[in-house]
Amino acid sequence: MQQRKPTPPDADKRWKLVNAAMRRNGYSGHALIEALHTVQDAFGYLDETSLRFVAESLDLPPSKVFGVATFYHLFTLKPKGRHTCVVCTGTACYIKGAGGLIEGVEQRFGVSPGETTTDDRLSVLTARCVGACGLAPAAVVDGEVLGKQTSDDLIAELNELE
Repeated sequence: MQQRKPTPPDADKRWKLVNAAMRRNGYSGHALIEALHTVQDAFGYLDETSLRFVAESLDLPPSKVFGVATFYHLFTLKPKGRHTCVVCTGTACYIKGAGGLIEGVEQRFGVSPGETTTDDRLSVLTARCVGACGLAPAAVVDGEVLGKQTSDDLIAELNELE
């Protein structure tokens, strides 16, 4: 007899996508990363309710699900802003002024890396390397790599968004 799987937290149809991803893998623990990706694709981030639902559905301890969700940098536990700014903090970028880019963004927008502005306009993140060492210091704004940035250049680019 097959174990009854938990029902989604609410009637939102996006949960059907999440259940389908877990069902494809027989609600096995090895479906965890795929299930988390599906939740994030459907809802934009992983909240406590979704983490608990996935844990219960896959019969995994919540601590394991939370551990995986926080280990991989592709997962986010907070909603993202409409735009993202990722400042590279790799060695080349760090030496050439990534710290100044971060300070400038913090001062202008009032957010630190890992945060989103109160109007949900901008999320600021850091990355160990964006693969643009020859363009150091670099930032990635909405998927576009911007090289040889100064604090003023980056702030001007971010001010032009919407």
